[in-house]
Amino acid sequence: MENIVITDALVKSYGPFTAVKGINLSVPKGYIYALLGPNGAGKSTTLSLILGLMKPSSGKITLFGESWQRNLLKRVGASINGPALYDHLNAFENLEVHAKMLNLKPEDVKNALSRVNLTDTGNKPVKSFSMGMKSRLALAIALLDHPELLILDEPQNGLDPEGIRELRDLLKAYTKEGKTVLISSHQLGEVAKLADYIGVISDGNLVYQGTLRDLSPDENRLEEKYLELTKKVS
Repeated sequence: MENIVITDALVKSYGPFTAVKGINLSVPKGYIYALLGPNGAGKSTTLSLILGLMKPSSGKITLFGESWQRNLLKRVGASINGPALYDHLNAFENLEVHAKMLNLKPEDVKNALSRVNLTDTGNKPVKSFSMGMKSRLALAIALLDHPELLILDEPQNGLDPEGIRELRDLLKAYTKEGKTVLISSHQLGEVAKLADYIGVISDGNLVYQGTLRDLSPDENRLEEKYLELTKKVS
């Protein structure tokens, strides 16, 4: 099985504090891989390292079979650390800024907005959008150039139940195109419906990597197994 992302003994320290402790991820091509863990476990830091937003203290990152280099990020779409949007612009204009940098056409912007159901917002400025709408727009930006790898940090945040279901359907359809999705989440129930593979991070350590079924063949014990791994069972 071809792995799109591999991390080898990945470490990130801030002085005496180590946020990521020797993580070895293997994200297979064409699947949805979810990083699970409680808040502060190291999920967002790990994604930031993969995207080059932070420099590892030690360890190695491989993308698309090559040692990490910035030009490989042309093949990656991402939404991390919350949506970074231009509040005074409307949805189309926000995407148009990114489209021009990528030498894309207005039709690409329309297609991206359609995929996230934001085609009817007109001239409404983003500052008046709900959190869910802003999350959708950030996803549209990540999808704009049809990346081979999509990296999303807590993509369900701000979405209502219908929006969460639509996101699930969109990401599953995306992998059917041969693309790969790597997300972080702390919502075990939603990940159980979405992900093909999971990694569980606790206190900066990767304490499980595999399928949900392998973690807990009995679905009724899934939460218990997860809480045991994240050291939250007394």
